[in-house]
Formats: sequence, structure tokens, C-alpha cells
Amino acid sequence: MPVSGGSSVLHTSAAASALMDVTSGRLLSQENGDRELRIASLTKIMTAIVAIENDRLDDVVTVSVRAAGKEGSSLYLKAGEKIKLEDLLYGLMLRSGNDAATAIAEHVGGSLEGFVYLMNRKADELGMKHSRFGNPSGLDQDGHYSSANDLARLTSYALRNETFRTIVGTKVKTAPNPNENWDYKWANKNKMLFQYDGADGVKTGYTKKALRCLVSSATRNGQQLVAVTLNDRDDWLDHRRLLDHGFAKYPLQTIVRKGEAVAGYPYVAVNDFRYPLAEGEREKLRLRIQPIASDTIDYVFGARGKLSVRLEERPIATVGLIAERQPANEPEKRRTFAERIKK
Repeated sequence: MPVSGGSSVLHTSAAASALMDVTSGRLLSQENGDRELRIASLTKIMTAIVAIENDRLDDVVTVSVRAAGKEGSSLYLKAGEKIKLEDLLYGLMLRSGNDAATAIAEHVGGSLEGFVYLMNRKADELGMKHSRFGNPSGLDQDGHYSSANDLARLTSYALRNETFRTIVGTKVKTAPNPNENWDYKWANKNKMLFQYDGADGVKTGYTKKALRCLVSSATRNGQQLVAVTLNDRDDWLDHRRLLDHGFAKYPLQTIVRKGEAVAGYPYVAVNDFRYPLAEGEREKLRLRIQPIASDTIDYVFGARGKLSVRLEERPIATVGLIAERQPANEPEKRRTFAERIKK
């Protein structure tokens, strides 16, 4: 599995920033990346992925009085209104509706407190060590914070979910409005979708204390990047610079191909491994095969070990190896192979 490697620094106007390759999870640039800061509506990235993973999109949500009266940015939902969870998620991510965030949380978590528990549990699962959530909307609250690096990690995870990816990449969404004879129509607040070639998400944010916050993503030549800035007075420009830097300096490269023999031996990789590399880094890759014993059950079913990939001394991935075929003299070949690995 991929492991993030070292990063460079591209200076921005932000209090903290991060740039990550989605496929590998490698941090390509970060500045004050672990600094714990208010994150405003970037919180809704967590709200959305927790809701998607814990409920059915076609569930009908009844909007509570508490949700309808939530302060801040709003979809102007009415108490008692019934609306599909999927539509609420579009309103949440395109228009940053705090009323939608509250309605989603109460429905999915049973209560705001129950949903916040789910948010923090997911943060722990993802290794977000510099994050703590206190509400689903991102309104300023003591003890509610994250970091640029954590948000890059969270967003890279969320973008692997097809539903999340579709929602955040939508420019305009219409949804039934039970209160009027016209439909809801929500235009995405994320200007990057309209201004940057290849942009495909993710979320804007602002409060008086958090100031301007932004997570954006873009895909070019099969490579998807995520950029994060917190408290940034020039975020649109900084995100273009961050993404341009990543695509130009760290192109995604295929290191191992599925089914490809490794070092000429009759063992093949079980999957592709791709990793973003700066100029001169490919020559610094080190491959090491870790064979398994022939008396294990995994060996009987064709497994032959793992290929460890290192960039200089940093482990960046392990790729499973299986037998290319099962000739009669396989045990002898394996012993010779193991001897060569030790040299």
C-alpha cells in the first residue's frame, strides 16, 4: 500500500497550506501543515463523507426546527420539509448550507452529538492527529479545528468515493422544492471549477475567525491533486500556483505494472503502483523482494511475497507478488531466488 513520502515547500499567502497527490497520498508541498486552525465550512467535507458512508442516499430527511433556523449560509429549508439525503448533500457542498449540515447530522447520527461522534471516529480512522470536530457545519467553536495536512488526507480519501466525487464536481444542481412551484437551483461556490483547467472539486469556507479557507482538486493526465489553504487572503491564486507546481514538478509515474515480472523472476505484481516523482527521484528508487515460506497457506494459493518500494531510505509502498506459473521445480527455483535476495 502507498505511504506518503517527503515534500517540498511552495510559499503561499496562507497561514497553512498543503498539496497532495490523491493516488499515492504523497505530500508534495506543505507549509505549517500540522498547525491546528479553524477551518470554517471545510468541515463539510467530513460531514459529507460520513453521511455517504453511513446512510442511504434515497433516504428522506425531515428538516427540524433546529436545522431550519441554523445561522450562516443557508438553503432556506423550512421546518417540516421533507427532502432526499442526496439532495441535501448537493446543497451542503455546492451552497454550503448550514441548515443542510444540521439536517443531515440529525438524520444520520440521530442527533448532532451522535453525528459529531461519527465525525471524530472517522478522523481517528484516517490518522487525522491534528483535528477535532464539534459541529457538522464549521461554525466557529472552541475545540473545533483541523490542519492543512489532515484536510488533504481527508479529501484524498473522500475523492476515492464516487458519490462524493460526483457531488463536489457538479457546477449546478436542481432539486425538487416541496414548498414552491419551482425547483431549487444551486450553483457551486467553488470558482476553481470554472477558472482552472481540470478542476473537479472541492469546498470553500469562511467565517470571521477562520477567514478564507479553500480545498480544491484537479485532474490532468490521469493525476489528481488536492490543494488546501487555511486563512489565505489570496486563495484562488495560491491554489492555481499549488496545483500548477504539483503537475509540473511531480508527475505521476508508473513504477510497477500489474502482471509484470519483477527483476526477471517468475513472480508478478498483483496490482499497479504509481507514484509522483520529481526530476532525479526515479533513480533513487530501491526495490526489495520479501519472499514468504513455501509451507504457508498463502504460498499454496499462489502468493510469493511482497515487493518493498523505497525512495532512498523512505518506504513508500508494498506490492504483493504471486507466482507467474506453477512448474514442477518451483521449490528449487524459490530457494535459488531467496539466496539471491540475500546477496
